[in-house]
Amino acid sequence: MSVDTTDAAGAPADPGAPAGTGNGTDGVAAIFRRVLETSDVTADSDFFQLGGDSLIATRVLSAIARHHGVELSFEDFLLAPTPAGLARAIEAAR
Repeated sequence: MSVDTTDAAGAPADPGAPAGTGNGTDGVAAIFRRVLETSDVTADSDFFQLGGDSLIATRVLSAIARHHGVELSFEDFLLAPTPAGLARAIEAAR
C-alpha cells in the first residue's frame, strides 16, 4: 500500500507533522481535536464554544508554529477562532 506524501495542492507533506495534522483546515481541525480532546470539530467550529480558553489557545498557536512554520498572534486567533479561519490566517502569513 502506498502512502500519499503530498498535501491537497501537491506540495510535499510536512514529514515532521504527526498523523492527521496536514496543511490547511484539516490540519488545524486535527490540532483542535488533539488539544481539546474532542472529535466534534468541523471547519467552522468555534474554539471557545468547544470549551477552549486563552491558555489552551496558546497550545494551538504553538502547534501551528511547529507544524506550519507560521507564528500567529493571539489577536489572529481571536479574529478567526475556527479551523477554517486559522487556515486562512496561516496562508495569509506565508
